[in-house]
Amino acid sequence: MQLQIRLLGAVQLRVDGRIVTPGARKRRAMLAGLALAANRSMSLNRLAEMVWADAPPASAMANLRSHAAGIRRLIGHRLVARPNAYELRLEPHELDVIEFQRLAEEGRSRLTTEDPTSAIPTLTAALAHWRGAAGEGLPGGTTLDSRWASLEEQRLQVFEELTEARLTAGKHGDVLSELREHLAAHPLRERAWGQLMLALYRCGDVPAALGAYRDARARMDEQLGIKPGEELDALHRAILNRAPQVSYTRPTAVTATSPTPVGEHRTAGVPGWTVPRELPADLATLVGRTAETADVVAALTSATPSVVVITGPPGSGKTALAVRTARAVAAGFPHGQVFVDLGYRTSVTSDEVLGRVLRALGVAAADVPDDTDERAGWFRSLAAGRRLLLAIDGVTRAAQVRPLLPAGPGPALIVVGQRRLRSLEGARRITLPPLTATRAGALLAALAGPGRMAAEPAATAELVRLCAGSVLALRIAGSRLARWPEMPVAALVNQLAEGRGRLDLLTYDDLSVRASLAAGVAVAQSEDEVAGRLLELLGTCPEGPAEVDRAAAQLGVSSHRVRQALEDLVDAHLVHRDGPGSYRLPALVRDFAAEMAAEPLTPVQDKAQPIPYTG
Repeated sequence: MQLQIRLLGAVQLRVDGRIVTPGARKRRAMLAGLALAANRSMSLNRLAEMVWADAPPASAMANLRSHAAGIRRLIGHRLVARPNAYELRLEPHELDVIEFQRLAEEGRSRLTTEDPTSAIPTLTAALAHWRGAAGEGLPGGTTLDSRWASLEEQRLQVFEELTEARLTAGKHGDVLSELREHLAAHPLRERAWGQLMLALYRCGDVPAALGAYRDARARMDEQLGIKPGEELDALHRAILNRAPQVSYTRPTAVTATSPTPVGEHRTAGVPGWTVPRELPADLATLVGRTAETADVVAALTSATPSVVVITGPPGSGKTALAVRTARAVAAGFPHGQVFVDLGYRTSVTSDEVLGRVLRALGVAAADVPDDTDERAGWFRSLAAGRRLLLAIDGVTRAAQVRPLLPAGPGPALIVVGQRRLRSLEGARRITLPPLTATRAGALLAALAGPGRMAAEPAATAELVRLCAGSVLALRIAGSRLARWPEMPVAALVNQLAEGRGRLDLLTYDDLSVRASLAAGVAVAQSEDEVAGRLLELLGTCPEGPAEVDRAAAQLGVSSHRVRQALEDLVDAHLVHRDGPGSYRLPALVRDFAAEMAAEPLTPVQDKAQPIPYTG
């Protein structure tokens, strides 16, 4: 459900883009009070003070609950009941007050840069959120009055800051009528009087500029019994003397004097916002994932909040696909791309992930809040409406990335995990199956040379079968063949076909099928002891199907518990479901499970190296 609550004018509520009527004035006042305290519990007593100007009636609590029920009928679960309190859950972009304040702060920061005129569009956008007096039409005399007064003061300040930027840009004649209207409604705004004097002087109307000073002095004396402040007096004297400092000087064009160092790119006007470019290098050898690549790109470039979960067996090329698609769409995310690798560590918390992302966006480590909710709120505020791409690799639990889910259009999130993470609602899931024989052969050819593979079609087909469609295993096998150009494909096949020690051969430099499988199994063991023990048990007879009742008896648990563990292992792509009640270990997982079941062997330094072919 998408909400939009507007308080800068008459209270307005939009649900999924459609304007709905909240109800009578007191119900609208309650909605406004809850929105201003969004995501915090608001007691019934405080709500009563926002709804009734005088002492609340005896029926106040019952009336408030009735109003809450009416609001909940419109917005559903967004209104949460607490003990003697209510909480309205909103994202920052769903309340016009927050958006106004965000744009105002952004524009204010631009006024202090080398190009203060760049604040004009942002401050104009901030004022565009106002449709009338804040809280218009709500009961007066309540505690909300102070909030409306504070917002009105903020609006006046933003108007004057925008006027300052327009004067800097030389738009003196354009601001005259607006300044006069502003001062007619707020005749004690000294800054605005000074702006009017300056605009008139720079338009060549010196008498009118001096007359504006006399009007300002008369209004202040009449209403407050005081004289104008020193700044206005100084401006008056400068105009009388036609001092050079009050004449208009066109701002110097801002030019870049040197390239911005890598890692120091910043988005203009966003305080503390660093534009990260963290995506790893693309793998030129990623083949056979054309359809999946198109699906991910389509999901990331859609207009709706984009979340993609890439899942698949260990070594299936999930990270490579995530990097390739992220780089393909990077130009559409000019506010940056963040890449975080959690390494399939279950101990990593969402708190740590948020801290890592905030630091990537330019928040100083000392400024990152300690509280997880504050970190999440800060991230949502920074990311709201911005084209920011996050790619989080090695995710084991949905909770690790849930605070990063986009709250609205703009940001996008790629999640890479062995599990499908079904509790991440609204995500597009892309599951990578094992490569087909044709695509596996193409990957080997890309690494070792097409002529070499074509010369030994039977051996190549057997090598594809032994690698079981694993992208990682195929990359390692292809890299080994590339290292020894004279070795026949059949020689490597013979070494791999021996079975024992196959995982030793499927290791090359920093690539390791065993390490990939170990990471996936470690997650399963840490989250479910029965699942971990079940894998070890299946390793004693890896070729056969799992017999649920027998496994339950051996492990001392119920058959239902074993089935539950098996389904968890299916979700983690460590077990295949052959049919109802029938499960089997995938090929390479069988080798790893057999190792788990066997006695540990003494490691040998060069065990992973096959005997080079010497002819």
